[in-house]
Amino acid sequence: MNGGFETVRLEVSEAVATITLCRPERLNAFTRQMHAELREALAQVRAGRADGSVRVLVLTGAGRGFCAGQDLADRKPAADGSPPDLGASIEDNYKPLVLALRTLEMPVIAAVNGVAAGAGASLALACDVVFAARSASFIQAFSKLGLVPDTGGSWILPRLVGSARAMGLALFGERLGAEQAADWGLIWQCVDDDALMPTVSEVAQRLAAGPTRGYARTKQALWASISNDFETQLDLERDYMRELGRSEDYREGVAAFSEKRAPRFTGQ
Repeated sequence: MNGGFETVRLEVSEAVATITLCRPERLNAFTRQMHAELREALAQVRAGRADGSVRVLVLTGAGRGFCAGQDLADRKPAADGSPPDLGASIEDNYKPLVLALRTLEMPVIAAVNGVAAGAGASLALACDVVFAARSASFIQAFSKLGLVPDTGGSWILPRLVGSARAMGLALFGERLGAEQAADWGLIWQCVDDDALMPTVSEVAQRLAAGPTRGYARTKQALWASISNDFETQLDLERDYMRELGRSEDYREGVAAFSEKRAPRFTGQ
């Protein structure tokens, strides 16, 4: 895989791909270049899933921040004073980004090492599982600019913490510490700062050795349950179970259970 980007870093080790946002001097805030490079990095991860070389993705940030959201210096009004088209920015960059994470057929782990603000907070919450360092924080900074939560934030927030807390976070734009975020169910786990990457690495390796195809269908089923009615969801479970019941991983899982040994899943 090509890791030769300027604003992101892509590394693969033992079937775990790690994408690091790399603009630490700007708290890894988004620019058009970063969006383009992140799209290419995710395309390479998707290709790695197809050939079996990648089975888990970890997303994190360089330096003291995870991602401060949009770099406003990269989205100034035009020279003639006309305002930027923020809708085009969503359509061209942020919408494809969160859809790519959601549809990636492997577990996606966010390792939030510092502040996650605005689109950076939404990006983290769009991942399947979120670990955060104890010193990290989440800020819905959009209201401070007269904007609405984007990058899926307006959809994700109330589903994670309920409408009352989501409304407060969005309107007040106050810092939410990682411990409270975990208590509220916004994220999976808060860990000590020096334990963040070792914890994420251990979890990623465990998932990389698991039934990747089953994990993919699990995340798809859980996402779909939010909009499906009960009978539709039952039908989806039926279809996925039919597919997975014919997989080599299911055969291996049953054999390992019968033989009282650890399974050796291939993820295919």
